[in-house]
Amino acid sequence: MANQQDLQQYNMKEPVVTGFQSMEVNEANDVDEVKGTRYDMTEMDRMGKAQQFKRNIRPLAALSFSAVLQATWEYILLSNYQGLQDGGLAGMLWSYVWSTVGFGFIIVSLAEMASMAPTSGGQYHWVSEFAPARYQKFLSYVTGWMSVLAWQAGTASGSYLTGSIIQGLISVRDPSYDATGWQGTLFVFAMILVAYYFNVYASGLMARMQNVLLATHVLCWVVIVVSLWVLAPLQSAEAVFTKFENFGGFSSMGLTVMVGQLSAIYGCLSSDATAHMSEEIKDAGRYVPIAITWSYFANAILALIVLITMLFATPSVEDALNDESGYPLIYVFKQATDTSGVNGLMAIILIPVILSNILFNASTARQTFSFARDLGLPFSKWTAKVDEKRKLPVNSVILTCVFSALLALINIGSETAFNAVVSLNVAALMFSYSISMSCLIWRKLYHPESLPPARWGLGRYGLAVNIIGLIYVLFALFWSFWPSELPVAADNFNWSVVIFVAIFILSLVMYVVKGRGEYEGPVTLVKKGGHDL
Repeated sequence: MANQQDLQQYNMKEPVVTGFQSMEVNEANDVDEVKGTRYDMTEMDRMGKAQQFKRNIRPLAALSFSAVLQATWEYILLSNYQGLQDGGLAGMLWSYVWSTVGFGFIIVSLAEMASMAPTSGGQYHWVSEFAPARYQKFLSYVTGWMSVLAWQAGTASGSYLTGSIIQGLISVRDPSYDATGWQGTLFVFAMILVAYYFNVYASGLMARMQNVLLATHVLCWVVIVVSLWVLAPLQSAEAVFTKFENFGGFSSMGLTVMVGQLSAIYGCLSSDATAHMSEEIKDAGRYVPIAITWSYFANAILALIVLITMLFATPSVEDALNDESGYPLIYVFKQATDTSGVNGLMAIILIPVILSNILFNASTARQTFSFARDLGLPFSKWTAKVDEKRKLPVNSVILTCVFSALLALINIGSETAFNAVVSLNVAALMFSYSISMSCLIWRKLYHPESLPPARWGLGRYGLAVNIIGLIYVLFALFWSFWPSELPVAADNFNWSVVIFVAIFILSLVMYVVKGRGEYEGPVTLVKKGGHDL
């Protein structure tokens, strides 16, 4: 068991990081491809976890993984229908600005926790370590379920988006094409199979190519921005920055912009996905939080520039919303170029989005694996099984693909399936964030001496940053359940609330029936270093 003196010595070996630092690796700390550095070994030992994966992701590759997976500029272009419908050009722009700021407080708070406990479990593990002792088990269990739901819904939304974009491109080339729901679902299935193949059979290649993927992510951004500024007819600055519009039927402009901000929130999600890859990253306690923060703020700047570019290139919001493709971006490209140009530009965006889907599946599978490893899910032994040859959680990858396919079936019966899955992703993720951040705030206020050692932190401003981030999390959670338009009918109802409540109730039932007896929570394995957690 680690004692307090051990932890003090561990803290003295590396100063706490309070800002961005060099991404260079101290090769002297390297041990081998499996165990990582001496810091990785110390942290895994403290958390009571065995090293089951290869630590073959270096710091720059971790940054690349986070940036490509988040794909902020790609998703802000492709998933802005609700933002334009409920807010127009100015509504979409300013909701993205305040969402970026709000999420900034969240991201650095999550990065701080990732440095304290760099494990694939993420939120539910942090809750287990930071919550009051009498509530640790229950809160960690429920958070684990909702975190699994969030990441699984996020994975499904990416596959749905790429599949439906392919349908939109078919309609561009053939205006008579009827984009039915079942055909779109088949395209989604195809995207899921692509993610499965690369995460099981080409995972080593993906790990080695992370820097190439980052270059692709940036190069595609340059092509899109330059093409629109050069080729597209441009709106006035007054329209882009001040013209709010309400096509959703809500009673006031303020309300409609609040509802429409879901598009901006969705684009800001998932930068913390790198935390779920912690057990495969060298020197994770230092470089995971750096990757999370650098990728988030860099992506936020790229997305702001490309969003402003698109808004200037949108002659009519109403026409963009009514385009037969279903994507305002395709309408914008039509104004700038011919059919071949539209297909080419959309293909340039689809490449990094598909890469993002593959990486998202990988991160989700690790998070699901981790919760199953702690006996938090049904059939945990099967889900947490690691392929000894590949050193991968193959069964968890399979489960993730199956869940994505099941969520894609919503598309057959609802034209607003994507909004429902996005809302589910946002709501479940905000819920898991709110619990983990609340527990961190509680521990900082009442038992700061018991916090684990961290090699990346927020210094004296940490508590204030955490509190502001929590307030924004609750704000985003509230708006995630709203319908996108009025009046509400079966075909435009936000079904995310039904799935969210159902999974939440199921988690409570599972806790009573199974979790209370089997699930102990990660904190039971953590070496407390003399402090009562």
